[in-house]
Amino acid sequence: MLSTRGLRSAYGRVEALHGVDLDIEEGQIVTLVGGNGAGKTTLLRCISGVQAITGGALTFKGRDITSAKAHARVALGISQSPEGRQVFTDLSVEDNLMLGAYLRRDREIQADRKSVFAMFPILEEKRALLAGGLSGGQQQMLAIGRALMARPSLLLLDEPSMGLAPILVTQILQAVKSLRDRGVTIFLVEQNANAALAIADTGYVLETGRVTLSGPARELRENAAVREAYLGI
Repeated sequence: MLSTRGLRSAYGRVEALHGVDLDIEEGQIVTLVGGNGAGKTTLLRCISGVQAITGGALTFKGRDITSAKAHARVALGISQSPEGRQVFTDLSVEDNLMLGAYLRRDREIQADRKSVFAMFPILEEKRALLAGGLSGGQQQMLAIGRALMARPSLLLLDEPSMGLAPILVTQILQAVKSLRDRGVTIFLVEQNANAALAIADTGYVLETGRVTLSGPARELRENAAVREAYLGI
């Protein structure tokens, strides 16, 4: 579904990604593991179009989108739930969700909203409240729901469990698995590497802007170097 070849990105003169090659197969959960500062968020932002690509190529469903604007990528089927949630705190829960569908003009928007509410019932309960009044876990659910309102074929999730209680982490990751089972392809960046590899089909390890390991998630989970560096084993 999506491929990067020799992908590079920089912040001023400081290069953050140094030629990343990565493939995301349709219908899979692909997870990206790495320490702080490895370039994980930068890579997701390059894919969604909010971070400039300075070298290499990015293709989506066989189409070169290296230079495509962020809104054009949303229209093609790429949607991101960003690190830190970034909900619109002064708007209602329902308005946040509807903003996720801002490019759509079809008749399925209300059905998709009901689907989000079915996945996260607390959002329906609080639909008229300001998003800024939600708990951290509820805001994360809202950020994911907002991304889903674009009806993506590829969903980018950046640290969905950050700062959440363990029971909410389990709920969020179960929701991610259910989305994969419904046919949504997912690229997951997650600080909880053990949990991410447990639900993923394929994994990549990113270190200082370079992919150093890749393969079936189950194999990476058993890899001695990965276990020591990222799983605390």
